[in-house]
Amino acid sequence: MLTVRPEAFAAMVGHAYDCYPEEMCGLLAGSAVGDRGKVYYPCRNTTRSGRVFEIHPLDYQRAEDDAEERGLTLIGVVHSHTHTEPYPSPTDVGVANQLGPALRWVIVGLKREAPEVRSYQISSEAIIEERLAIG
Repeated sequence: MLTVRPEAFAAMVGHAYDCYPEEMCGLLAGSAVGDRGKVYYPCRNTTRSGRVFEIHPLDYQRAEDDAEERGLTLIGVVHSHTHTEPYPSPTDVGVANQLGPALRWVIVGLKREAPEVRSYQISSEAIIEERLAIG
């Protein structure tokens, strides 16, 4: 289970709406031990697309540096699906396999009236949805 602080959760969903109709992207940081997302870092989507995303390299570095200064580590990649279900696409799986299985994949789905936020662990063998809690 991944637990996300309320302010980080609100920031993720707000960022998804701010970027719509383009996909938003960002990073989630937390403690190296445990499954708790504490800080959300909004990032620029260099593709400026409603179908795919790519985190701007400078934003990634900024988030990584700030997290390290706070004694945190990057634990998740966050992005939105504007027109499809909040389930990892083949493109998401390919990127996840490049980055490694340590990062969670949090997807904010905007297909319906209310946002749907889901978390996954992705490896070359499987896509596993995990419970996401706010707290």
